[in-house]
Amino acid sequence: MMTKTFALRMAVLALTSSAAVMATTQTLPAQTLPERVGITVGTLGNPFFVPLVKGAEDAVKAAAPDADVTVVSADYDLNKQSSQIDSFIASGVTLLVLNAVDSEAVGPAAKRAKDAGMTVVAVDVTAAGADLAVRTDNTQAGRITCDYLAKAIDGKGDFIIINGPPVSSIIDRVTGCKEALAAYPDINLLSDDQDGKASRDGGFQVMQGLLTRFPKIDAVFGANDPTAIGAELAAKQFNRTEMIIGGVDGSPDFVDALQKDGTLLVASASQDPYGMSKQAAELGLKLMAGETLPETDVLLQTELVTRDNAAGWTPWATQ
Repeated sequence: MMTKTFALRMAVLALTSSAAVMATTQTLPAQTLPERVGITVGTLGNPFFVPLVKGAEDAVKAAAPDADVTVVSADYDLNKQSSQIDSFIASGVTLLVLNAVDSEAVGPAAKRAKDAGMTVVAVDVTAAGADLAVRTDNTQAGRITCDYLAKAIDGKGDFIIINGPPVSSIIDRVTGCKEALAAYPDINLLSDDQDGKASRDGGFQVMQGLLTRFPKIDAVFGANDPTAIGAELAAKQFNRTEMIIGGVDGSPDFVDALQKDGTLLVASASQDPYGMSKQAAELGLKLMAGETLPETDVLLQTELVTRDNAAGWTPWATQ
């Protein structure tokens, strides 16, 4: 069951977010409300981004019901995302909710947006030049998942990290994972540089190659849930069931799989994409109104969902 601590934290976040929306709606002068809002995300092919988009949309509509909100998918293509941002500039967007496909390389496009008068809000990952960022503490997420995996294999054996796109969330998760593994000198890290493209297909393809290279694998950390699920599909196709697999997201698909017999999936660090983006948009609206924020890089803590607590877990709130 979802722990009382996590449930309380989510309740507090919901109350805080609701209060923030009310305050924003009541205090923002009409001329500071956005008429056009742009949202660009890594890929709408990842279910994670559905509640993430909805959270930002709901925050904007609560404060500016008549605002025109445009949502686009960059498909993890930097050039495509840069072009999307330029289109937002041309159409007069004043609030940009940005889930960068490359945290650093998106900087020039973010600068163009700011030079055009936009408030730029990064969500889920950092974005060079953004006015603020709201994201999961991904170092913690990687750390707690990999520590769980390491303990589950008794602190010894052959370990694989399936990496992902060059965004801060993936980089931080891998960093956190390696921090956890450093406490287990008898764990042998076989691979950590293969890009699973943060997708099920990418995880499947990378894992196929790793299964061919390595005759024994004890544990796999996928940089997100789709990657981990793809890795499991490959392992089962190869009739390789000696391993356990973990991820990050706490997605509905992962939580559902945890409750099925025969799964290799064992743990995922949960996220709250809806609450994350809702808070990011609310803070962006406050910046547009000229408010000074106490912090501009907001980190949200995560909690581990496992086979032991999956039955009572409610993943990814949508309101």
